[in-house]
Amino acid sequence: MHTETEIKDDLYVSYPLEKIAPLDKILFLDIETTGFSAQSSYLYLIGCVYWEKGEWHTVQWLADAYAEEKDILNAFFQFAAGFTHLIHFNGNNFDLPYMTQKCSQYGFSYSFAAFEGIDIYRRVTPYRGLLGLANCKQKTVEKYLGIPRLDIYNGEDLISVYHDYVSSPSTEGRYLLLLHNADDLKGMLQILPILAYYDMFNGKLKAQKVQANYYSSVTGEGKNMLYMKLLLPSALPIPLSVHHNHCYFRGEKQEGYLAVPLYEEEMKFFYANYKDYYYLPAEDCALHKSIAAYVDKDYRQQATAPTCYSRKTGVYLPQWDVVAEPFFKREYNSKEMFFEVTDEIKKDREFFGRYAGHVLENLRRQKGDR
Repeated sequence: MHTETEIKDDLYVSYPLEKIAPLDKILFLDIETTGFSAQSSYLYLIGCVYWEKGEWHTVQWLADAYAEEKDILNAFFQFAAGFTHLIHFNGNNFDLPYMTQKCSQYGFSYSFAAFEGIDIYRRVTPYRGLLGLANCKQKTVEKYLGIPRLDIYNGEDLISVYHDYVSSPSTEGRYLLLLHNADDLKGMLQILPILAYYDMFNGKLKAQKVQANYYSSVTGEGKNMLYMKLLLPSALPIPLSVHHNHCYFRGEKQEGYLAVPLYEEEMKFFYANYKDYYYLPAEDCALHKSIAAYVDKDYRQQATAPTCYSRKTGVYLPQWDVVAEPFFKREYNSKEMFFEVTDEIKKDREFFGRYAGHVLENLRRQKGDR
């Protein structure tokens, strides 16, 4: 077994990892294997990055022979015992299950149960459409963020390199194997800012400024818009702009700007228990039977689901799930929902932060993300 250690004094992480855990408790993990199945392939390299004494370090365990995979497993788990958080890229789907199966083969009692895991791949995938990523591979994310790498091989290319290395060890072969893994580890740290998009949807948005403005569109039509200036949980590495159905968002660094249409009109609130109501055609509204019972029978009729409503003129904002109640519609079968911007809501800055997150989630869905 060959162990390679290095101080990465050229590595800078521009993401606030401290909000996940103390730096010296975080361990980055990446493995190299000769195949996807732990039953029919070999684990030949385990690489880690960790923080110690104010510097990033790498440690790599390379199996110089096939039989040494048990040795690199032992070395890793003994080393990892001092950490609480594991960060990896697609490790939930591959690295961790593969290593767990290898431990089972050798009768090791090691497991990942004690670690808090963060899979960068899983955190990026829900925002692939929003970011315009062709896929969520690590090299694709690196390219999106403009991160270069020295290694020109992928894991599949290096399988034959490893087999050659086992049969005929060479400095060049070892260098290529270690370089690929080292670049994966380095790239993993460098793409951490991509988590800012995850934070934007899963963290707390702060509405710093909320105001309504009137403007004339290019067609001369007057429109009311709600504008919000937002403080994002983490700084975005690449500016993001997205719009749909008259809603618009732009985020740059840690500032976000959101515009949502305001509708000043009459809308309808539909009562759920329509069997308990009468519809009054002359008044175009429904009244509960306890009150409408006193209305002449010629001026009332049993309400139906589409006619069981009251009408109200006000200022409304759209919503795609119920974030504020009561919710209003234009017509019973309409899919669009709204809530009234009351005086109470106008004063609730925390609510507007939550509402901004709701609008962003709808914009994400419109990009095809699930």
